[in-house]
Amino acid sequence: MNSLKERDKAVNWHPYTQMKTAGDAVPIIKGKGVYLYDDQGKAYIDAVSSWWVTLHGHAHPYIAERVFHQLNTLEQVIFAGFTHEPAIQLSENLLQLLPDNQKKTFYSDNGSTAVEAALKMCIQYAYNKGQKKTKILAFRNAYHGDTFGAMSVSGRSVWTQPFGNMLFEVVFIDTPNRGNLDRLKNQIREAASEAACFIYEPLVQGAAGMLMYEAEDLNELMKYCRELQILMIQDEVFTGFGRTGKLFAANHLSEAPDIMCFSKGLTGGTMPMGITTCSQDIFDAFLSDDQYKTLFHGHSFTASPLACTAALASMELLLSDSTQTAIMRICKQHSEFAAVLAGHPNIEKVRQTGTILAFEFKTEKNTSYFNETGKVLYKEFLKRGIIMRPLGNIMYLVPPYCIAPEELDEVYRNIVEVVDQVSAGQVVCQH
Repeated sequence: MNSLKERDKAVNWHPYTQMKTAGDAVPIIKGKGVYLYDDQGKAYIDAVSSWWVTLHGHAHPYIAERVFHQLNTLEQVIFAGFTHEPAIQLSENLLQLLPDNQKKTFYSDNGSTAVEAALKMCIQYAYNKGQKKTKILAFRNAYHGDTFGAMSVSGRSVWTQPFGNMLFEVVFIDTPNRGNLDRLKNQIREAASEAACFIYEPLVQGAAGMLMYEAEDLNELMKYCRELQILMIQDEVFTGFGRTGKLFAANHLSEAPDIMCFSKGLTGGTMPMGITTCSQDIFDAFLSDDQYKTLFHGHSFTASPLACTAALASMELLLSDSTQTAIMRICKQHSEFAAVLAGHPNIEKVRQTGTILAFEFKTEKNTSYFNETGKVLYKEFLKRGIIMRPLGNIMYLVPPYCIAPEELDEVYRNIVEVVDQVSAGQVVCQH
């Protein structure tokens, strides 16, 4: 009988993977807590929360129990013309945690679709009001997803190059700092009359390499957009649910966006779901006797009762004293290790926001996503039983909140050892 690796290679096409050179995928047959186990019984510490989604660890018994009960009660119902308790409860609970201006919840399937819905809300908001506003403001190096709308407002790169002529017009500006705020405000003002909205990843640009900037500078831009009546979309797909050390990046800000997007940690990593929340003003622009002013957007599994139930269970765990204590402890451990990394001769540009820690391996080669160093580091960590997914020469940690202090220390120890070995040429990339 063929192995899982062989069967996988025969039928599956993996994301962000050059299938000719990638080698075999690692077959995972079980997860428990911070660990994943392959078909040979080897355990791996999931140091990146399986693409930043797993908040409380794998196969969490409380979430599983809640989903099992829901599965035996109501597994699915069309959400156009119908509703159900889990969707109502989740919206009520989530909105209570968000800025006061967030009043309505729109459900979808993932982060990209949450962004798509948000963009359509803003563009049609202007259209419904008889305004010609179709341009979007966004940050350079942004990443908001892989569907066409989300890709359009993401930074232009080799990832988007094949579709360049098919992406809509976006005015890209730099992320803010004390030295460029006046210039950015000028760019925003010049685009204001045609700008349907400004979309941004708050505090951390994840896929760009965990690039970080200050809340006070974002506040300044948000305040200026508010003065110019430019709608704001805050993409918290990555930063939401505790990743920044607070419940949401919004909790670091005094200004509030008009629309917010969520996914990834929303269900604790249990199953796909996207949410787009908005202000009453956005919602009211679609209320009309004119049927053509309806938001014509939806998905087959909108407000899945199972996903809503998983999200409710995950949120209970997130708000518990034990999880909040764990988040603070991870932040403190990261901060202490960041100080160690800052003095390491082979590491530079150490940065941290909450439970997100990033740093760069010094290399004379191209420092892009395609830097071969990333492949070397990835394979070496796998050998050591740690799942890390470097972005080129950029390494980062986004651990599940259940990771124990000694498990995180083990990851730290291995990072230093691997960086030293790669620098000394003791580790080479094997294809």
